[in-house]
Amino acid sequence: MAPTPPSDQVSLRQWIGVLGALLGAFMAVLDIQITNASLKDITGALGATLDEGSWISTSYLTTEIIIIPLSAWLASIFSVRNYLLGTAALFLFFSTACGFAWNLESMVVFRAFQGFTGGALIPMAFQIILTNLPPAKRPMGFALFGVTATFAPSIGPTIGGWLTENYGWPLIFFINLVPGAMLIGSTWYAMDKAPMDLSKLRGGDWWGVVTMAIGLACLTVFLEEGERKDWFGSLLIFRMAIVAAISLTAFLCRELWYAPRPLLNLRLLGRRNFAFGTVINVGFGVGLYASSFVLPLYLAQVQGYNSLQIGRTIMWAGLPQLLIMPLVPMLMKRFDSRLLIAVGLCIFGCSCMLNYFLDADVAYDQLRISQAVRALGAPLVMVPLSALATGGIEPANAGSASGLFNMMRNLGGSIGIALTSALLTQREHLHSNRIGEHVGANDFLTHQRLEQYTHNFIGHGIDPLTASRMALGALDAAIRKQAFLQAYGDCFFVIGATLFTATVAVLGCKKVIAAGGGAGAH
Repeated sequence: MAPTPPSDQVSLRQWIGVLGALLGAFMAVLDIQITNASLKDITGALGATLDEGSWISTSYLTTEIIIIPLSAWLASIFSVRNYLLGTAALFLFFSTACGFAWNLESMVVFRAFQGFTGGALIPMAFQIILTNLPPAKRPMGFALFGVTATFAPSIGPTIGGWLTENYGWPLIFFINLVPGAMLIGSTWYAMDKAPMDLSKLRGGDWWGVVTMAIGLACLTVFLEEGERKDWFGSLLIFRMAIVAAISLTAFLCRELWYAPRPLLNLRLLGRRNFAFGTVINVGFGVGLYASSFVLPLYLAQVQGYNSLQIGRTIMWAGLPQLLIMPLVPMLMKRFDSRLLIAVGLCIFGCSCMLNYFLDADVAYDQLRISQAVRALGAPLVMVPLSALATGGIEPANAGSASGLFNMMRNLGGSIGIALTSALLTQREHLHSNRIGEHVGANDFLTHQRLEQYTHNFIGHGIDPLTASRMALGALDAAIRKQAFLQAYGDCFFVIGATLFTATVAVLGCKKVIAAGGGAGAH
């Protein structure tokens, strides 16, 4: 066997720097989902409704998606080391502040700053893999990054639910202090010092920064809050849509034709693999975040699970990935990356289709199977896709590639959540009406069910008139439950169909052979 070329050697110090950055990305992605299973407890403590509490997640996602594409430019100004240290320290500060929030307003503000600082940790980890690791070692780096991108959203509700049930919701924010300290320590030790270049602030593409920030912020609020506020029936949502369309159009025009020093190199989307890889990443983001949104909602609304029970169910989509993820780089040496991506998307899609035929008995035991199938498919997408899309990206374009690639996955997640949220409401109404058409006062089965309910209530000492009214309420609740079961099934079907459709984009990708055979196909 030929000796490994010196260029492929990675020192322990370099690996410590990479692992520290990955730990930061893991925290940032984890905090997207960690409040989902605990939202009822948080809003109750802050004196807010669940509808108002949606801003706790929306504020984090909005600022996170703004900072992701800005991070490469900011890192070039302050240096990668200084930027990581600064954002990590601020992330820990605002995480702690969230745990001490005294009302909804303070929580939303702290979560916004938490997202703004934590969001920077995601693309920086990806950029460090691209710039600090040689091509032959990048598949292992992408496998570790995949843990942050796919494992963290799966395990987030589990950790949040367990901490909330046992120690109270503030600890879901305080838990960041230990890994955050490790991130700061590893960055301080392993990252090379570099001078700051503050002159770039003077010559920066500020119009690009402003139009992109406003456009992405408005688009995220539009997607996250649209369903809750009746979409274009709300003046706020209507205005957000208009401003987003104008700002993002202006941003695209400026970056492509008018900016002397563009904030992002959008021409990377003209490269075949990066363009198709980004499209796949959007579809993957839809599946990843929409399924993590719908399942906890189903378990809470239909099965009546508490945050701990929800977490125990969802963890089956996360824990198996720790065993599977390290094997993916070895598979990439033997099989075409495009084949692995297609297989992974189909497996992930099948896991959603397994939840299509939901009934009242589908709970923890039944859902473990579909969650384990998802855990098998997600790593087969994330690692090869990262290598395929960024293969051949020059170090000078690594920042733009990282920002665009990670932003589009998160944007896909926002689209997926908005899509399934709207679909759930509409399909529940549709199924309720359809079931109601077959339930009438003259229907024998309906009459029999009402009598059964009434006798049960009378047997508990309730007077006949009240028991009759309660029977009608029980029948209505049964109809709505069945309608919700069918609506949730429809949501899983659409998520699965989206993942299957994303496999079409794989056909547009070129076969890539990376140095050392690690990131491409043979």
